[in-house]
Amino acid sequence: MTIKALFLIFHGFSPHQGISKKIGYQIKALQQCGMDVQLCYLTIDENGHHKRMINKETLEDYGKGMLAKIKKRINYSKLADYIFETKIRFLYIRSFHNANPFLISMLRKLKKKGITAVLEIPTFPYDQEYKKVKLVELPGIFFDRLLRKKLAKQVKRIVTFSNDRFIFDSPTINISNGIDFDEIKTRKQSHPRPDFIRLIGVAEIHFWHGFDRVITGLSNYYKTNTPLKVYFDIVGDGVPGELAKLNALVAENKLEEFVTFHGPKSGDALDQLFEETDMGIGSLGRHRSQITYIKPLKNREYAARGIPFIYSEIDEDFEHMAYVMKAPADESPLDINRIIEFIYQNNFKPEDIRKTIVEKLSWKIQMGKVAKITESTVY
Repeated sequence: MTIKALFLIFHGFSPHQGISKKIGYQIKALQQCGMDVQLCYLTIDENGHHKRMINKETLEDYGKGMLAKIKKRINYSKLADYIFETKIRFLYIRSFHNANPFLISMLRKLKKKGITAVLEIPTFPYDQEYKKVKLVELPGIFFDRLLRKKLAKQVKRIVTFSNDRFIFDSPTINISNGIDFDEIKTRKQSHPRPDFIRLIGVAEIHFWHGFDRVITGLSNYYKTNTPLKVYFDIVGDGVPGELAKLNALVAENKLEEFVTFHGPKSGDALDQLFEETDMGIGSLGRHRSQITYIKPLKNREYAARGIPFIYSEIDEDFEHMAYVMKAPADESPLDINRIIEFIYQNNFKPEDIRKTIVEKLSWKIQMGKVAKITESTVY
């Protein structure tokens, strides 16, 4: 019997945005595992109305203004009614670090009715990500810290990309970020050009990505006799303050010719940038948020595209891959000469890099771990 499921998120959904793409791949994978999955998300329409949506249909219109912003965070009665009325038996929740009494109350009601729920925590631990927050965000952070263990008691498992066996005293399902190989093209070229190389960093940019280490590394590199040109393509939006810092660092070091901020890219435009890339830049600053073990989605996309890459955390799926360079988990500038040496001393074929992950890092395989554990508990 097909299990009816709901994938619940507490933010917007845009098909071209990185997190939304990931959610779309997860939903597709659960469907491939035999589930009938709908997506529930929040949106603001052209008239400024805050709405909770099921796929493309409005479940609830909260209206406009501050009261609407509050209602969508605390009012779950219509959502609970919808779950009961449509006979949904499995709820996959993506945490927004938003534990509160109202969400806990809804999950408690669902649990009493035999509905299985799991809670994905995308990054753990995450408290260090809130070192610098706006004043308006403090109440939500306070309630999350106060109530997250109570929230965790209302779900069957915590889905995590870490190695933790328990989070908030609740058992976990340990998965890796995956790849939808149907959506990711393998680059064609593999031999670096003799006169220049290109680095690429694709992310929703935060301080823990450490792109400043690449820029300062380029600054040091160009202070020496450098016949080989090295370019850095930064792709994606990010925290405005962080983007401003990176732009200022580029200007301060007069690197405008070598560092390009492309903004968000998708489809053919993104494929073309990857086609011209010699090495991917993963996270170089996770130590700033006190995270050592993590399995970033971007590392997997680089591998799926057949591109060698560098990162500084511990990602157990890639630690011993020949096409991976490790950077120290500190504040030192990236050693550009070391990257050049790595690229030109190796001849990695894109298809060979991709083959190393096809059998273990598809979203279907990873989300299958969730489906397998929950099958025995869904009636």
